[in-house]
This record gives sequence, structure tokens and C-alpha cells, in this order.
Amino acid sequence: MIIESRNPVQRVLMGPGPSTVDPRILRAMSEPTLGHLDPQFLKIMNECMDMLRYIFNTENRLTIPMSGTGSSGMETTFVNILEPGDKVVIGVNGVFGMRMADMAGRCGAQVIQVEAPWGKPIDPADVDNALAKNSGVKFFAVVHAETSTGVLQPLKELADICKKYDVIFLADTVTSLGGVPVDIDDNGVDVSFSGTQKCLGCPPGLAPVTFNEKASKAVKSRKTKVQSWYLDLSMIEQYWGNERVYHHTAPINMIYALHESLRIIVEEGRESRFKRHKKNHKALGDGLEAMGLSLIVDREYRLPSLTTVYAPEGINEADVRKQLLEKYNMEIGGGLGVFKGRAWRIGLMGYASNQANVFLCLTALGNILESMDRKVDKKAALEAAAAVYSS
Repeated sequence: MIIESRNPVQRVLMGPGPSTVDPRILRAMSEPTLGHLDPQFLKIMNECMDMLRYIFNTENRLTIPMSGTGSSGMETTFVNILEPGDKVVIGVNGVFGMRMADMAGRCGAQVIQVEAPWGKPIDPADVDNALAKNSGVKFFAVVHAETSTGVLQPLKELADICKKYDVIFLADTVTSLGGVPVDIDDNGVDVSFSGTQKCLGCPPGLAPVTFNEKASKAVKSRKTKVQSWYLDLSMIEQYWGNERVYHHTAPINMIYALHESLRIIVEEGRESRFKRHKKNHKALGDGLEAMGLSLIVDREYRLPSLTTVYAPEGINEADVRKQLLEKYNMEIGGGLGVFKGRAWRIGLMGYASNQANVFLCLTALGNILESMDRKVDKKAALEAAAAVYSS
């Protein structure tokens, strides 16, 4: 049997994730593999926890990367807190709110959904109403950055409502961590999960989670065992804590990658990183609108790391994405759910959030739409983006 060697080309990854990986991180992954209890590796683990607290902006002791992609982070938070029969309220305004509702149901919980139209944030008044009507709710969960729609959900008012009813507040920060402020402590978030492949700029493979004392107490006061052995924090935190008790073999080289990505974030600084993502997002959004396209999300709720835009009427959006990949080596995402076949999702995350990618995307998209006999204003698009950078 002859197997040809791998030769993947370098893509410009501007979809909903994974994002382009900094060469520094790829080099870190190639460093010699250590044992999972080697003193050198334990030091790397400690530094990862410290730097994760920095980017989450939290003092939470239990702040660690779980083995697995972002969905393993979601499952970690749900299976460790929920027990059969618990009540949980889930904000659903896109695919990942739906996924949380599904996961809670698999834990045997009674799921109460608070819905909002796709492309709109969850209304805090609806959450207040749901918690007032349903006594004994264990936690409320919402997506901070809904990857399927590009909505950035304000958190503080929801946290205040949860505090009013003594309910644990959970936030999905998969597409926000490292690209926009999540401010776990200041926003009153009790537990959160994320992923490495978005704004942290890492390959997929780890899921940072953070639990405050309130959330940790809920885990420790369970009456039943956690249904997942692999994701059971009562054992995993003994490996990441002072005891260093073996649980499972950590993905050593992926943790090298996370360590390097967090070092890059610390070097850049949180605020500088957030400003960079915000500026590039504005340049792209202003350029798309000047071109003649319509963005889906109202300006005040737009997610800086992911822009959603309607495809022109009558255009096969999948064909446009195919041409972007073949002619420009660029990947963007198609719409999901109610936006399937009608929209594009354009990511500017981590290492890929830069001025060159903004101009490349606007130029390439404009060229392809023109080739499909659509009247677009490429010149106005590039001028609008340039104006953001010169301001």
C-alpha cells in the first residue's frame, strides 16, 4: 500500500473557525513531547492557567483547558453541574443555543427555552420572566458570541437577573475569548467555556473553562456521579491542581500550542488585541456595506470576530465560496439555520484579524460578484475600509 505524503496548502482562513494559526504556535507544537507529569510540563500547565485567567479576566481558581474542542467545553460545564431532573433555562437565538438545549436534555434536565429571532440578542426581560415563572432553576445559559449569526450578547444585565433569582450564570465564549472582552468577574459570569481555534488563534483541540466558587460548589454538592468519566472535574482538577493526580494523558503538544498562543496575547495586551479586532471588523463591515451588501446584525450587537452578511438575491452563495477558495485560496463560511443559502459568515479572528485580509476579502468578493454580473462598488468598498484605518 502506497500512501501519498500530506501537502496541505496554506489557506486564508476567514470562516467561522478554525482561524489561521500563527507560525510561532505551529513551531511550538513541534517541540519535544514531555511526559504529562514531567516537572517541565507541570510548569507549562501552571503558566497556561495563569494566562487563561488573564484573558478571561478572572480570579477563578478553577480555570483550565479541557481536552477536546469547544463542544467538549460545553459538555464539561453541563455534565458537571446538571443532574437528572434539574431545571435549566437556555437562551436560544442560533445554532449554539440550540446545541446547549440539546446537551442539557441529554443530561436529563428540564429545559426551558428563551428564544429570540436569529440575528437578534436575547431580551433580558424574557429571561427575567422565565426565571420568575419557574422556581428552582439551577442555571441560565446563553451564547456570548453566537457563531451562527454574528450576534454579540450583552452579559451584565443577564448576570444581574441571575443573581436576583440565585441562579448560576453560564456563558459560551467560544467565538469571543481573545477577540472581545469577556470580563468574567466584572460581568458576573459564574461559569464559561471556550475553544482554542477561534480568536485564541490555536489549532482546534482544547476547550478552556472557568468556574467560580459558586459554580464549583454546585459541582461538589452533586448527589450523583458526573455522567462522563472523561470530563469529570472532580478528578481532572486534581491533575491540574496541587495534587497532580493522574487522570488521563494530557494532549501535551496541544498545550504547548495554547501556551504559545497565550504568550502572544500577553505580549500584545488584552486591550490592544480587542481594539485590533474591533477596527478590522469595522473596516470590513463598512466596506461590505459600501459595496452594496447588507449586514445581518444591528450595529450595536455586531460581533467583532465574525461578520454576517446577506448574499445578493439570486446569487448562489455556495458558488461564491467555491470561487473564493479556488481563485483566492480564501475560506469563508456559509449561513446556518434560517440563513442557510442566504448569507456568508466572515471571520477575522486572532492572527487572521488584520488589514491585509480585510482588503483581500473585499477585493476578491467584489471581483467574483462582478463576474456574476452583479453591480457592486468595489472602489467605494476599499475607500470605506481605508477610511477606518486612516481615522
